[in-house]
Amino acid sequence: MEITPLEMTPVKMSAHSHIGENKIEEPVKSFWEFMVDALKKTNELELESGRMNAALATGRIEDISQVVVAAQKAEIALQLTLQLRNRATAAYQEIMRMQV
Repeated sequence: MEITPLEMTPVKMSAHSHIGENKIEEPVKSFWEFMVDALKKTNELELESGRMNAALATGRIEDISQVVVAAQKAEIALQLTLQLRNRATAAYQEIMRMQV
């Protein structure tokens, strides 16, 4: 039995389905596209919350829980957006403080 030395080449990973399913790979979004989609969704939630509040004020909605849920969704989305902005700003400031 001949022993071959180890080669230092990158290992290529490949996997095949054993049950015959075909997986279609979805295109990967860039960070910018992800952020734009998230901001659009946050804006939609804020607008929906405003519409629900107006509908409640005019008496078109009888179940106040729908309005509360819409407001909470909008608030959580806005808090997440603000935290992302704060973290991105802090990261930028940290990079600008680095000495080259």
